[in-house]
Amino acid sequence: MNSSKKSEEFYEKLKSQLYDTAMWPTEYLYKFIVVSKGTGIKDIEDLFNDLGAVINTNESKKGKYTSVSINVRMKNPEAVIEKYKEVAENVDGVISL
Repeated sequence: MNSSKKSEEFYEKLKSQLYDTAMWPTEYLYKFIVVSKGTGIKDIEDLFNDLGAVINTNESKKGKYTSVSINVRMKNPEAVIEKYKEVAENVDGVISL
């Protein structure tokens, strides 16, 4: 199975779970990990800038990585998934949690 098909299956399962566990629109918490050096943090912040998101960062003990937590009101599971895909396409080396 190729990674594109695995990704689509993952997103379909996530969409179903989001519909089952929340009333939409709702607050959604995104979590990402990026390398501390570079533009990853700013790139993520820029992607959520126009949504009124609350963004918190926490650097790892050795300072190599930074976790980025974003709390934002999303209108539906499709919007949540689109934002995950947008981050994956625009931020190098990001890990989505």
